[in-house]
Amino acid sequence: MFKVLLLNGSPHAHGCTATALEEMIGVFREEGIETELVHVGNENVRGCLACGSCGKRGKCVIDDLVNAFAPKFEAADGLVIGSPVYYGSPNGTLLAFLDRLFYSTRFSKHMKVGAAVVSCRRGGNTASFDVLNKYFTLSGMPVASSTYWNQVHGFTAEDVKKDLEGLQTMRNLARNMSFLIRAIAAEKQRAGLPLVERAAFTSFQDGK
Repeated sequence: MFKVLLLNGSPHAHGCTATALEEMIGVFREEGIETELVHVGNENVRGCLACGSCGKRGKCVIDDLVNAFAPKFEAADGLVIGSPVYYGSPNGTLLAFLDRLFYSTRFSKHMKVGAAVVSCRRGGNTASFDVLNKYFTLSGMPVASSTYWNQVHGFTAEDVKKDLEGLQTMRNLARNMSFLIRAIAAEKQRAGLPLVERAAFTSFQDGK
């Protein structure tokens, strides 16, 4: 069975972001996709120390939710990252978690399907959406799309439930993501995954 992990980057377990993610979970269930929702926004997660220890240890030197989540991410077929908008950007706790998760893990994320979901009262949504999508595009992860920006609007969970277009966007996103996961798995079985080149590394040191 395929599995999708969903990250709730909001401090509120049952707030606006959670409402959007739960709408997706309902569709994943219909599509036969297993899901696990992980609450990140209320955790005590600090930023990267830039110590480089993960290159030797194979995991982050700070032993917290990042290391506990990493094996789940490695085994999953897809990842949904949900966040509220704070000052035109995703939640800082979530960003600290994602920076360390993506940098400290050495397993391939190539062709795992990613999707970003943002929740806002009015503005800052597309800027936050762009920040979250970069984790996927820098990791060789195809980005699932929907029928509009992957966002919901509202100040409370009850407000979000009234955002019918936003919830519709979440459902379409989950269906498209399910399709992509199955299509990639079928092509992987038929022809394997695309070649990934890693040899070139441009740094412009010593005048080179």
